[in-house]
Amino acid sequence: MIAQGPSYDGNLILTLTINPAIDRIVTVDKLVFEDRAYILKRGEAAGGRGINASLVIHAFGGKTLALLTSGGASGERMENLLANTGFPFETVRVRAESRINLTISDKQGLTVKLNEVGATLEKHELKEIQKLVEARLGKARWLMICGSIQPGVPAHFYCEIVEMAKRRGVKTLIDTDGDALLHALEAKPTVITPNQHEAERLLNRALITRIQFIEAIDRIQAMGPESVILSLGSRGALGLSPEGMFEALPPRIDALCPIGAGDALAAAFVWSMEKKKSFAESLRWSVAAGTATAQLPGMSFATLEQAQAIYQQVEARPAR
Repeated sequence: MIAQGPSYDGNLILTLTINPAIDRIVTVDKLVFEDRAYILKRGEAAGGRGINASLVIHAFGGKTLALLTSGGASGERMENLLANTGFPFETVRVRAESRINLTISDKQGLTVKLNEVGATLEKHELKEIQKLVEARLGKARWLMICGSIQPGVPAHFYCEIVEMAKRRGVKTLIDTDGDALLHALEAKPTVITPNQHEAERLLNRALITRIQFIEAIDRIQAMGPESVILSLGSRGALGLSPEGMFEALPPRIDALCPIGAGDALAAAFVWSMEKKKSFAESLRWSVAAGTATAQLPGMSFATLEQAQAIYQQVEARPAR
């Protein structure tokens, strides 16, 4: 199904989330081990990295279509929540219930995120996802393949999606982790956006110093992707592309909830690249969006105006 929302003829940024969720967000007075906490605020939203990316792209004025799976009563609830976002989405109905994630934050910015892994998808459901993606690629300039895969889904599934997009001349961004990321690199995606922990798992080594970060993105680029953005949280990001290696340094902020900042980073990068900005300028926008999102409470995402205010304070420069 396609929800109510704007209808786009082309130049879309597609997002794919095969393991979406209802994100339940609880704000408490304090998070202390083995002590009582009192709930100050609670809410819920349709979530998953690709859905979050579409939220940011739409908020920035970009054209996006979110593709996702949906199952059971929680899936129906998720679709109802998505119907209020303002951007179109399309679902593949699956047998298993869509998952529910829980985020708990306190007033000081300490955050705990508890995610269900998601129920496995059946073979015919995976084929339906591939058919849907292929049917929508004709309207797309970019495909963002985001989030975890469910247990039992072949680790090379994202690799096949990247190859499909490349045959249609569509650029790809991969934002995932573990074996799904490792196998996706075989298809040589346009860009990947690992954070420090995801890069450490990919390379099976600790990354602590700036020199190690630079060595890491060199090694990751050699594994297949055209470009790599290594997200370093409050330290900004390093980016490597055919244009060179750059770093973007954000201003110091009081982070309230950094969860979701990586999704904003990836979305803003593609949004900027779609506007024909340079890699370095797009890296600067990505760090601005991630930083602006991190200083918001709960699972909130920065508006274009909020990101623009941070953008003026982000320093982008060659990294070597």
